[in-house]
Amino acid sequence: MFPQDGAGSNKQPLINTMNTPQNVTALREGFLVKRGHVVPNWKARWFVLTADKLTYFKYRSGKRDSCQRGKIALRACVVTCPFLDYDTRPLVFKLRSRNGVDHFLEACSREERDEWAADITAAVDKLAAEEDGGSPSGQWTQEVSELHDINLSKVLDAMYDLHHGINMSNHMEQGCTYTNCFSGSAVVDWLVFMQKVVTRTEGVTLASALMEEGFLRTVGTRSVEALRTAGLSEQFMDDSTALYSFSDQLKKKGCVRAQTSLSAVELSGEVVKRGYLLKQGHRRKNWKIRLFVLRSEPSFLHYYDPTKGDLSPVGGFALRGSLVSSLDDNGVPSGVKGKVEGNLLKVITQSDKHYFMQAPSHQDKMDWIDAIRHFT
Repeated sequence: MFPQDGAGSNKQPLINTMNTPQNVTALREGFLVKRGHVVPNWKARWFVLTADKLTYFKYRSGKRDSCQRGKIALRACVVTCPFLDYDTRPLVFKLRSRNGVDHFLEACSREERDEWAADITAAVDKLAAEEDGGSPSGQWTQEVSELHDINLSKVLDAMYDLHHGINMSNHMEQGCTYTNCFSGSAVVDWLVFMQKVVTRTEGVTLASALMEEGFLRTVGTRSVEALRTAGLSEQFMDDSTALYSFSDQLKKKGCVRAQTSLSAVELSGEVVKRGYLLKQGHRRKNWKIRLFVLRSEPSFLHYYDPTKGDLSPVGGFALRGSLVSSLDDNGVPSGVKGKVEGNLLKVITQSDKHYFMQAPSHQDKMDWIDAIRHFT
């Protein structure tokens, strides 16, 4: 699982990739992590959404392969978002094709997951509208309903269920680790996924009602401050930085407590930017897709392996005293191995360690440089 807060987008086309055929318009494209069908491992792929299909490609040597690895026909496809069957991957959404094959895709943030699901759903619904008697594409596009006669005790029992309830885990905030809690966005995701509500707005309303009844409580400083400053109708935050837990009156699986952890300090800053970049390895000098997360206070840049469901980054470094620069797009710059050209950036840390990354587009590169430079 990757940190879920902050902004980031990888939907822009790469400058140096093979182009989509001229007679086909790409509605959206970018990196997603896909679960394999034969071998159930997770692989990062470059996805291209068009009017009637979603195709995906391998990405290596700094560019997209010319031959697609597969495609998903969108006609009569059903979109489920969020899809929470993978405890360590809360950013997954599911596509079920017309012939009943399930495709599991993971985005780099909750915002991007929802945008992908919405764009795919819009394409599916447009195809359905072209046929007589076309129907909506699944729970993502259900009509808004009103909340009537909700039994909050039953909702709470379902949330607390050992097998199908909300996943409780550890969260870090300002150098402290809080155990057995969950984020506000995770609560809304669960309510939508379990069909307790239809929309995220309804989810916030229902979660606020649970808080007003004392079934849920705030954890950590961010959600407590939000509760103090917000009105009663907005006391619950659909936010992955706001932490909550079950009430102390419940017999929980464990207790929520704060533990100071020096190793957790660098991961406790606010996430200000996140997204997929290619990174050159320090030993083998090969290029791999990594999920980068930029944090402030303290300022760190961490990177994660998107094929793993781990909470911990595979690497990272402090930004204070670092130098970041754009590399020339003409030819292969010094220090870069392989036929990787275009949209390259370089970070030199205070300890003189060099990191080479490649962004999906020129604009993404400049956005990353500006964001990193702000914290150096």
